[in-house]
Amino acid sequence: MSNNTLKNKIDFAVVLSVSKANPNGDPLNGNRPRQDFDGLGEISDVAIKRKIRNRLMDMGEKVFVQSNDRKMDEYDSLKARASGKKELEEILKDKADRDEEFASLACEEWIDVRSFGQVFAYKGSNKGSGVSVGVRGPVSIHTATSLDPVDVTSTQITKSVNSESGDKRGSDTMGMKHRVDFGVYVFYGSINPQLAEKTGFTHEDAMKIKEALRTLFENDSSSARPEGSMEVNKLYWWEHDSKLGKHSAAKVHRSLNISRNVDSPHTIKDYEIRVEELTDLQVEEIEGQ
Repeated sequence: MSNNTLKNKIDFAVVLSVSKANPNGDPLNGNRPRQDFDGLGEISDVAIKRKIRNRLMDMGEKVFVQSNDRKMDEYDSLKARASGKKELEEILKDKADRDEEFASLACEEWIDVRSFGQVFAYKGSNKGSGVSVGVRGPVSIHTATSLDPVDVTSTQITKSVNSESGDKRGSDTMGMKHRVDFGVYVFYGSINPQLAEKTGFTHEDAMKIKEALRTLFENDSSSARPEGSMEVNKLYWWEHDSKLGKHSAAKVHRSLNISRNVDSPHTIKDYEIRVEELTDLQVEEIEGQ
């Protein structure tokens, strides 16, 4: 592990806006944008971490959990990617209990493992070999939630061509697209220096996470999220001067207050953002990309 591991606690918050886009579809609900029972929009922490991983890959970092459509190597599974590193492949073949060594090498190799943690549970090629160990990462991220209930617009779409010659257009040529008309979302996170010591997460790694958060939606466009439809408006970054921090993460996160200026907000300018001062803790306010 590096001698430059993160020494001080960090808390952060991200304010983002969505305009005519589907920020995170729910596959169990026809891919409609996620909402809670009060109608507030949600973006899962898993989706946020996926975007952070993608941005880290764009920045040239080695990432273990890669999506199939953004792979940077030839491996088609997590086990294959782990086996692609010679030292890890040897441990997978070894019948000795070397789980902790495997986890340590994985943390050194991949930034997302030492940031978010990872569960390694793979059988080796020899009977009785393999690994089964979980790594707890220092970076924790909450689900993003909209400040107000979001309106979801659903549009029926139709294919104008046949998939195969001679086919007649049938009911399978119809589909639905869903979008959030407008919403401002907020998510929070923290970086724990005690866990950073165990994974080798450094202050330099924290700065890379910081840049990934600031540019979260860069190179992230799709038919559901057209270019410019999702934007990081503000990133708030609190860096404490001790391992435990001057204040709890909950108190730090509560210091960010956002209120509406109008009854029906349509832009980020319709909200007022204020950050309460906390004793012996300064906040860095950063504009999004």
